[in-house]
Parts: sequence; structure tokens; C-alpha cells
Amino acid sequence: MIRPMEPRDKEPVIGHVRATGFFTPAEVAVAEELMDIYLEKPEQKDYRVVVIENDRKDAVGYMTWGPAPLAEDAYDIYWMAVAPSEQGKGRGKALILWVEDEIRRRDGRMIVIETSSQPKYHATRQFYLDFGYKEVARVPDFYRAGDDRVIYAKYFR
Repeated sequence: MIRPMEPRDKEPVIGHVRATGFFTPAEVAVAEELMDIYLEKPEQKDYRVVVIENDRKDAVGYMTWGPAPLAEDAYDIYWMAVAPSEQGKGRGKALILWVEDEIRRRDGRMIVIETSSQPKYHATRQFYLDFGYKEVARVPDFYRAGDDRVIYAKYFR
């Protein structure tokens, strides 16, 4: 089940983000900051955070997404992570399909996702390609020397 994040989900989800081994401490801090904005300022419209539950109703993955600033009918997926013990069970697929349906329901035109070019992100980049996202831009050495920002987009109309 996918549902809006609740305050009780925050600590387990941050634990999952850390446990993936993909995110630097600074990136974990930003992920947590966006969760805090979502949880503490329900009136804001910039960030949406959803979790996916396992059969025991534990939050085992999450996604942060929202409308792209200054863009008409475009959305960003900011963060997505699934607990290592839950990877390979279709949780990421369920999250991406859920957000695509939600954005189509809102008459969204496109989704943009960015990630790193580091080898450890190969499976992540392939995941996006497998769901029909296209690499639309690459900024060399963006995150650090030798680590490009890779930008993917999927168009609905």
C-alpha cells in the first residue's frame, strides 16, 4: 500500500535511506529536510512524500515528489529509496507507477528525475530507462569531479 507519509514513518524511512549506502550524509540531511517540510508545513505545495508499506504495515520505502518550480504541468521526483531488505520485491516499481498515475491524474505533462553517473548508480539509471524515461541531459562533473548529473524525463503529452 502506498500512502502519505506520517510522522511515525520518518525515523524508519531515514534509516532505510542510510541503509541503502547510496546517499552521502549531506544527501541524507537534505532528504530529511524535505520530509520535515512536508510533515511540519502541511499547507505547502512544493513537496509530497509517500511511503510504501509491507504486509506488516511498516514503511519500507518512500518517494518525495512535487511540481517543478516555475514549470507548467511538470513534476520532479526528488528522492526514492527502498529498504535493502525489501529491494527486488517490486517496491520501487510500485512507487514509480503510483506517482506516474498520480501525475497523469493531475494532467501532468512530464516527470524529471536526476541522478549520479557513478557506477554504483548503474542499476538506478537502468531502472529509469526500463520505465520509459529518457536521458535528456548530462552535466559533467556536477556533483564532484568525475560525477555527472544525469537527467531523465518522461513525457505524458
